[in-house]
Amino acid sequence: MTTTTTTDAPPDAALPLLRRFPSLAALPRASLGRFPSPVMPLAPAALDDASAAMEPTLWVKRDDLNAPVAAGNKVRALEFLLGGVRMGDTVLTLGGEGSTHVLATAVHARRLGARTIAVRWRHDMHDAARLVARRSAELCAETLSVRGGAVAGVLLAHLLRRRRPGGRLHFVPIGGSTPLGTLGHVNAALELAAQVEAGELPAPRRVVVPFGSGGTAAGLALGFAIAGLRTRVTAVRVAPRAATNHLRLLLLARATRRLIERHERAPVRAARLRVEVVHAYYGGAYGRPLAVGGQAARIFQALGGPGLEATYSEKAFAAALDLARSEGGPLLFWLTFDPRMLIR
Repeated sequence: MTTTTTTDAPPDAALPLLRRFPSLAALPRASLGRFPSPVMPLAPAALDDASAAMEPTLWVKRDDLNAPVAAGNKVRALEFLLGGVRMGDTVLTLGGEGSTHVLATAVHARRLGARTIAVRWRHDMHDAARLVARRSAELCAETLSVRGGAVAGVLLAHLLRRRRPGGRLHFVPIGGSTPLGTLGHVNAALELAAQVEAGELPAPRRVVVPFGSGGTAAGLALGFAIAGLRTRVTAVRVAPRAATNHLRLLLLARATRRLIERHERAPVRAARLRVEVVHAYYGGAYGRPLAVGGQAARIFQALGGPGLEATYSEKAFAAALDLARSEGGPLLFWLTFDPRMLIR
């Protein structure tokens, strides 16, 4: 029996993940999103004015449209991570002051009737990050600021989990990048594979995503391997290498595979994981804008796309543009940011 918490989003029991692995329907899941999110081509003129007559080499997966409010890639993980949340519960999460994960968690926990407590720390900020920080402070029941960065934040969050009295407390880790949350991104890969099979786009040689906590890249790589797509995931690093590296992605993908196998009570048949980490667009600090990212964002908006932000999506799209120019396509940029999160 599927245990699904409903919201104002339409029910979606036929997720590709659940069709492929029916035993996972036993997991609690909050129906927060509207799937599949659409794909769209970008005009070849974005890459070279002389190539306007060519087939598009660059496509976009519009995860900014995958929920009625505050969408973006985080909704996919939150469907599973908030699956057991009920009216009156408390959700504890953590992230930097400009964390879109913290904001998305607060928005969707509120849709389920829960309150959010956020542990946050300072980092390099830009205009969009400051708006995210203000919106998070408005929507969270409590925000606790720490000095010492992510390490201090993690320690405080675990202390709160152990000592906070009363009520039902649900913990959502940084970025939602646990094996449970990563299931949402495995589903995203299977969703894209179905769109390829339906002829909505050609099978991309690469899918380019930002790489922060790693759930999106790890889940997509595992999902493509399960689907039999030879698509390579290019993860554009936006955080320090110590926590944002190739080993992190492999370990998370393997842990997620084991989670599926425990529920299915059978091995998961999958091809080799195809995932790589690109370090050239980091900028030296989490949240620090890059000039090339700003240029990429202007190109994206000129082509009719929504706004990007400087921590994640600008850097990933800059990498996607460079790869499309140097290698050709088909190549897909996975848009993980929804600018509606910044609107009151």
